[in-house]
Amino acid sequence: MKKSLLPLALGGLGIGTTEFVMMGVLPDIAADLHVTIPQAGHVISAYALGVVIGAPLLTAISGNIAPKKILLGLMALFTVFNTLSAFAPSPAILFIARLFSGLPHGAFFGVGSVVATRLAEKGKQAQAISVMFGGLTVANLLTVPIGTYIGHHFSWRLTFGSVGIIGLITMASLYFLMPALPLKRTGDIKSELRVFARIEPWLIVLVTAIGTGGLFCWISYIAPLMTEVTHLPASAVPYVMVIAGFGMFVGNIVGGKLADKLKPLTATIILLIAMAAALLAIYFLSWSTPLSLILTFIAGSLSIALAAPIQILMIQTTRGAEMLGASVTQAGFNIGNALGAFLGGLPIAMGYGYTSPELVGMAMALAGAGFAWILSTRHKQAEVTQKAVVELA
Repeated sequence: MKKSLLPLALGGLGIGTTEFVMMGVLPDIAADLHVTIPQAGHVISAYALGVVIGAPLLTAISGNIAPKKILLGLMALFTVFNTLSAFAPSPAILFIARLFSGLPHGAFFGVGSVVATRLAEKGKQAQAISVMFGGLTVANLLTVPIGTYIGHHFSWRLTFGSVGIIGLITMASLYFLMPALPLKRTGDIKSELRVFARIEPWLIVLVTAIGTGGLFCWISYIAPLMTEVTHLPASAVPYVMVIAGFGMFVGNIVGGKLADKLKPLTATIILLIAMAAALLAIYFLSWSTPLSLILTFIAGSLSIALAAPIQILMIQTTRGAEMLGASVTQAGFNIGNALGAFLGGLPIAMGYGYTSPELVGMAMALAGAGFAWILSTRHKQAEVTQKAVVELA
């Protein structure tokens, strides 16, 4: 790995930690602030809302600032508000702190994706992006379990204080290791927004929000699936999450290599169809402990394998507004998170059991593949048109 990519991986580590550790320390926050767990859960929604708002907004207003300075500013915002989260005296203050903590999330990954492609060797752009997302997978394997342990046995405030320290380390690595890349944004925000007058970027947003939402139908309810269907003890659930996290680690690497070897759009379609098949297998086979654990690894790997192909696909589609496009994709991922959790919960509420979200997730993954196929046909039509124009000339 190029040392210049290390700051992006560290940023992914910090962002992944703060996003996913919330689920683990939620009961501790509720007890400390004297609220119910559902009320405490509002801070998770606050973070997701911050991501959706901040991803396009912060990227758009960064204007003619050099990429390195943008990343430093975003990580400074991340560090300040995660540290403030640790000192929040009330649920309302914590809600506000988590909202602002989420603002730099999507913008960092969006700008970082474009920076990674510029730092990468030719033909390895998607793999460079996967290095950044590799930090997020390491978070699920290492810092999220550690942060959850600290939150349970000491204080959830120490957990968020630790995230602030990761933010400071990331800022230092950005300053010393990230080269001062020249600015390539030649247009203003109005000219960049014109890119979104075409249907192609919106198809990618649909692929992201609907397709990856299928994965969140599964992982949002993985704990009751394992305890009620696979019949594992509740104490085994953290170890199941480690298996899913290891799958994410492996899948991130595979996804980057696959997107570089094939076209990113082809890789996206293949991975979405594979996700649909994995979710269907989970629906039928979760009664078996060995098969359930194997499928947890597979589904975990597919969940993050899509990140690099979709991100580089958006970068290629939004030439002239790459940073804005890549940031919008991150908002799409978080919309998929919320949408999958909501839609996956509906059949459970209707009494269809804890395997029923997998059928909803399968339908969403196939719908995402369908939108990707529509995008593929539009690309082919554009290539035919362009070839005809060249021949006439």
